[in-house]
Amino acid sequence: MAALYEGYTLCGLAPSQNLSNAGILGVEAEGDSDHVVVTDSTRSVTLYKVSDQKPLSSWTVKQGQTLTCPTVYNPQTKEYVAVSDSKVIRIWKQEDLLLDQAFKATVSSDVWRVHCVAGGEPVVLFQRGAVRLLDALLSAPQQPIEEVLAQEEAIRWSTNIVTESQQFVIFTTEQKGDHFLYLQRLNPNTLQRYRLEREEPGLFPLSFSASYRDKHIRLLYLYPNGHVYQSIISERGLVADEGAQAFPLPRSQLLRLPVGEGLLEYASAQALDEAHVAVVGVPHPSAGSGKDFLCIWNTNFQTLQAGKEMAGKIYGQLWSFCNKLFIPHGKTLSVIPYECPKSSLATALGKLRQVKTEESKAPTSVPSWNNILHEEKAHPSRTLETRKTRTTRKSQSAPSLTNDQFLELIKTAPVEEVQREVKVLLSRTDIQDLQPSLGQLAATLVSRSLQDPAFYTPSSLAQLVHTRCLCHSVCPDLVLLALERKDYFLCQLCLQFFPDIPEAVTCACLKAFISMSDVAGENGSLEPGSVSFMETLIARKHGPVGVLNGFSSPDEDRSDGLSGGGSTGAQQDEERTSTPPEQICPVGLHKAVLLNEVLQTAYSDSFLLPHLKDLSSQQVVLFLQYLQFLYLKYSQDALPQTHGLRSPSLTQIMDWVCLLLDAHFTVLVMTPEAKGLLLNLHSFIKSQVKLVSELGKIEGSLQELNKMKVKKDVGQYSIEIIELF
Repeated sequence: MAALYEGYTLCGLAPSQNLSNAGILGVEAEGDSDHVVVTDSTRSVTLYKVSDQKPLSSWTVKQGQTLTCPTVYNPQTKEYVAVSDSKVIRIWKQEDLLLDQAFKATVSSDVWRVHCVAGGEPVVLFQRGAVRLLDALLSAPQQPIEEVLAQEEAIRWSTNIVTESQQFVIFTTEQKGDHFLYLQRLNPNTLQRYRLEREEPGLFPLSFSASYRDKHIRLLYLYPNGHVYQSIISERGLVADEGAQAFPLPRSQLLRLPVGEGLLEYASAQALDEAHVAVVGVPHPSAGSGKDFLCIWNTNFQTLQAGKEMAGKIYGQLWSFCNKLFIPHGKTLSVIPYECPKSSLATALGKLRQVKTEESKAPTSVPSWNNILHEEKAHPSRTLETRKTRTTRKSQSAPSLTNDQFLELIKTAPVEEVQREVKVLLSRTDIQDLQPSLGQLAATLVSRSLQDPAFYTPSSLAQLVHTRCLCHSVCPDLVLLALERKDYFLCQLCLQFFPDIPEAVTCACLKAFISMSDVAGENGSLEPGSVSFMETLIARKHGPVGVLNGFSSPDEDRSDGLSGGGSTGAQQDEERTSTPPEQICPVGLHKAVLLNEVLQTAYSDSFLLPHLKDLSSQQVVLFLQYLQFLYLKYSQDALPQTHGLRSPSLTQIMDWVCLLLDAHFTVLVMTPEAKGLLLNLHSFIKSQVKLVSELGKIEGSLQELNKMKVKKDVGQYSIEIIELF
């Protein structure tokens, strides 16, 4: 049977004045299954890596300009194509930083959409129905564009399909209550027009989708009364004069969806394969009206196979790429993984016992998110084994519990029994097969711990995190629970193993770590490898103060401007034998280890900066002092070996310094305690700039060395003179 798995949030939605969309013009795949391009309805285009739920790049048009169609990716040239203000075509690559400086061309007529799919050439569909290949259009942007549509006819939807021998542009139009389908072939260039059959008076299609299978184009469309129709058009089409007339388009009813009271307002249907259709914005048959669901229906057997309630407002938008559904609802754009195995009548009716096979497992493209909370539906026979009863007959074990029974036990059993049962469960050899159940288990433990202050199972939660079957999306309250209970070891594990921690939670951890006392931080144990690294770094003797990356120290760089006079040799000797304050770790050992975990957590600058501004000036100064300490230790000539030990990189340290200065520079300038710190940071940057400058002077010589041919036979001993110019 088809299944919907636990979803996760890709991004938030910008406010939109248009009630018919969520502030998103479109979501388009970029080459592979893990990257999508999201275009909002105002000025921004963002490239996301789906598995990390993080933006990789973002581009924005100027104030006063507006993006008017979804951005597409051209895999042939590895370029992005967008249209602003209906007439300006913009083309750029990922490394381009400013959209306004990229290539742009103004065309003579308003553009409806740019389409680009793998295996085909980018095409431009104009609002009046004309179609041009993008390259041909850019060769003469101001070429005249013909009008294909009638005077009061307007495009409502369009797509692009590439077959083995042909490329099609398909679009639907509306004219005085009638709807038409246009089929534009590009080789040869022919156009055919079809008339859609009318539904009940006043009812117009809410959504369209098209697919290609068995040399036929299949058009799927949904009406407000819940009727889903399919029209099939041969790849060859009908032999007739172009534009001579509108041929009637036969249709067959695939589904009759329940709509509750009234009609559907914002809904969409998307064909997933030859037997399954995803529908969003339609009530669940057993949930009543007032709730919107995402459902997968089997069209062969007319059965509902999977359903998931979608919180917040539904906008009738739905995209599908590589077994993932992208749905804007409320204030978020969610990704819902799904699976549609072939069905028999028995499985469609829920009468076939599910067998544990590789095919029945959830997709694994996004670890920890895909098969959460729905495992019981896909595998109803799976049970969770409990520990064996301690009797004289060792072969006799206690009856196994179902998933629901095990969760009920967790809700009521004492701490010791829960920890014992979880330990036995996690000792099983097939632990990866229990991944969905582990998500439910962790969520139940966290929920009870939040409700009952006397209940807390730190060892069980730590063991669950260690399985790598959890993530923040599965159990979003786990990190905050660990902070509330001051379980810093669990916090550390979550920061290490969760790839999807939101920036707000990362900043909450930073604030908790930087605010706690060194004594409180030393209570409890942390991950040994990260502790060993900091012990080595703190215990290591500081290097020569006067040398930093081959240049004078910050103190020497500004000594003339700050000391007000010279110093005696004895004073200089005393300064060199004593440890400078900036080379003394300003925080305790365990506190430093926890701060290092924050430094290594993935984040997006734009999302993290607003939360960093919540830190007080004292917290920022202390954190900057610690970053300064790390920078000095890393910059010394003999950095201790860290192979196998978890530690932040120098790049991560400098990135956080920049973030803190961006978020608090004005406050720091006005804080007297931060003056010396800022001067030190300024000197550090000055020394780095000087180093890069000196390296730049010999860059040409180093490149010439690479070009030189190495003699193969040099004997046991040789002297070679290399002249550098």
